[in-house]
Amino acid sequence: MEKGAVKKSRRFVMPDAFIIIFSIVTLAAIATHFIPAGSYERETVDEITKVVPGSYEKIASNPANLLDLFSAIPKGMVESANIIFLIFIIGGIVYIIESTGAITSGIHTLIQKTSGRYMLLIATVSGIFGILASMGIAANAVIAFIPIGIALARSLKLDAIVGVATVYLGYYSGMIAGIFDPTILGLAQTIAELPLFSGMLLRVFLFLALITITIIYTNLYAKKVKNNPEKSFMGSKLFGNLPNDTKVEDRNLIITGRQKLILLTFLLFIVTFIYGAFNHDWGISELSGIFLMMGVVIAFIARISPNEFISQFIAGAKSIVYGALVVGLARAVIVILNEGAILDTIVYYALGPLESTSIYVGAQLLYVFNLLFNILVTSGTGQAAIIMPLMVPIVDLLGITRQTGALILMLGDGFTNIITPTSGVLMAVLAVGGINWVKWVRFVFPLLLMWMIVGSIAITIAIFIGYGPF
Repeated sequence: MEKGAVKKSRRFVMPDAFIIIFSIVTLAAIATHFIPAGSYERETVDEITKVVPGSYEKIASNPANLLDLFSAIPKGMVESANIIFLIFIIGGIVYIIESTGAITSGIHTLIQKTSGRYMLLIATVSGIFGILASMGIAANAVIAFIPIGIALARSLKLDAIVGVATVYLGYYSGMIAGIFDPTILGLAQTIAELPLFSGMLLRVFLFLALITITIIYTNLYAKKVKNNPEKSFMGSKLFGNLPNDTKVEDRNLIITGRQKLILLTFLLFIVTFIYGAFNHDWGISELSGIFLMMGVVIAFIARISPNEFISQFIAGAKSIVYGALVVGLARAVIVILNEGAILDTIVYYALGPLESTSIYVGAQLLYVFNLLFNILVTSGTGQAAIIMPLMVPIVDLLGITRQTGALILMLGDGFTNIITPTSGVLMAVLAVGGINWVKWVRFVFPLLLMWMIVGSIAITIAIFIGYGPF
């Protein structure tokens, strides 16, 4: 008995996401002691801030001490405050909406109309979000749709991972291809002096490949969970600590007129945000405001008293405290790198040697660099502003078309966003979905490898065909 107990205590236990991310913060702090500080000059042209090629110079080092390491965490919380409070607000408002039964009843009606064919539903929902994202709808908007994916998965008796994957991975399949993306693609092509949205055909085929693989992968996992819930990466709690995790059959699932009005209100507010994101540069703060306004209107429709509204809001916000705090901790990595002034140095020493490589090797190395750099700078526009001005002369020297260079940046920026803990959007999505980051990585990593292979093939094709402006 005692020996067995000893053996059990020595078994490897996967560290919590907080421990893993803090370890990354610690490594970043240690790196500031060994990587020299340096900086590129920046210039602003047509309201776009770009790095000036050839302007790198070493500056006074500022290695992180023990206090810097721990103070980076509250600083990260402050810098991520807009996302953290967005998570709390979405959690609270969604709890209120779920209390009306509108989402569950609406999803159940959809399931009935499709005769319960969950694979068709997953494919349809993923495809719709993929198409929307390929047109450049703001990435932050995907957070707002996660509750729909969760409700769909819950009604289909699957798990939270299926719900998040259906919406988020479908969305990112389109986001990565960026067929008509005016932000990341637009900035990359502007810096590379390419016509806006040029080279569309290859990106269309890329999107079709990514969304097909994603739908098949998600459906295979959903089938496994459907047949045996014990095989879910979520463990015994299929929806984590999310509230309202009751059995679907215990509820009245006949959608009422009031519930239809609630769903219509939800849709109208989300459409309003999307319009504002396109036309008025609305971001996370406005999305938080939209959700608060939506919650008040829905509470009025559902006849929820003010005191009950507050009580339900707090209960919903409580359920996702873990995920909200992870966002701030992850931001601490960027705080350390910026205060240590080693980010530009990493770029300088990584990109310099690529000028002497061959066309095919150089392209793939640029791709790998962008994949890794995206873990440090998850903002697509930020990565384009830093990397693209430096990539343009390199691809010119290697004989790679600038259109291929823009494609490399898009692929490098997009893929690792689905696992990197420094991505505020990913961590917000997981928080709203009630999924632990470690469990998510276990699920999504094989798909990431497949996506990366597709990206490598696309870059090879681009070089082979001399991927040009049109």
